[in-house]
Amino acid sequence: MSVPAATGPIVTEHEAVLSFRDGRRALAGVALLHELRRPRRVPFDRNARCWELRFPRPEADRVEYLLELTHRDGRREFVLDPSNPLHAPGPFGDKSVLEFPGYEPPAWVADDDAVTGDLREFPLRSRRLHTTLDTFLWSPADTDPAERMPLLVVHDGPEYAEYSALLRLLDHLVDFGEVPPLRAALVPPSLDRNEMYSASARYANALAAEIVPGLPHDGRVVLMGASLGALASLHAHWRNPGLAAGLFLQSGSFFRQRFDSHESRFPRYGRIARFVGHVHGRTGFVAAIPVTLTCGLAEENLDNNRALADALERRGFGVRTAGIPDAHNWIAWRDSLHPHLAELLLKAWT
Repeated sequence: MSVPAATGPIVTEHEAVLSFRDGRRALAGVALLHELRRPRRVPFDRNARCWELRFPRPEADRVEYLLELTHRDGRREFVLDPSNPLHAPGPFGDKSVLEFPGYEPPAWVADDDAVTGDLREFPLRSRRLHTTLDTFLWSPADTDPAERMPLLVVHDGPEYAEYSALLRLLDHLVDFGEVPPLRAALVPPSLDRNEMYSASARYANALAAEIVPGLPHDGRVVLMGASLGALASLHAHWRNPGLAAGLFLQSGSFFRQRFDSHESRFPRYGRIARFVGHVHGRTGFVAAIPVTLTCGLAEENLDNNRALADALERRGFGVRTAGIPDAHNWIAWRDSLHPHLAELLLKAWT
């Protein structure tokens, strides 16, 4: 990159001060891009040969962001903050991170004592989806492959393992006796993720008729997912009562017109809103099972998640909620896994 940065950022309890040096005045603008509540683009102010931003602390202990550089010819460039060594990986690339005073990762992330479980490829062929899912199956260490156990089905499972340290947590939970031995199926998205996870009857039926039956388990199944994966988990239970004994839903994309009109350009917005509206309605019987919802306190999905929790409670579901001082990202989902996932598994399986 041709434009060097100044030293920074400076992070205090109440704000972060970011700066970007533009010694040659090559830029027409600099902005911070984040995934908190809108506006998601926050412009810097020019101060001589430097661009500066005083960013008040949101309702979050950490913020993931990129910088948008607008060149004088109109060209825009999206970059990591070169002055910030803190990065968070993700499926769409790394982001820079602000960590405010008080933030600490969960203790279990640093657990090097738990025995590592076994992870093996377990491809699943689906005729309904016309594809083979490159699934992975996790089992506790030193267990009989033929032994039947409860099953955790994880939407976007490989990404959960890579970016949210899910398997490290499962090693910890089983090794320390916090949950009984279980298996976890890391199920990747099939075909078009946005299509299949957006309240698709085709996907929900394939999950119930092919994917879950094709996995080894003792009949006790919990579905798990984040964002659209959370929506797909809830929708699968709605269409196929008896499939799951519990649901662990993180930052679900439970769109409603009241809260989420800004998402209306999403190709399956209407289908999602109709399904979520049906959940909010009072007609139709659906088996009530334990549900845990976690959501970032600084993300736009917070309102629709709180509304969904209320709707499920009206229908008699056992609902637990947990707010995390973060936004819509894999580290937020990691940081809210424990103890809430273990509690949900015990409630669903005992």
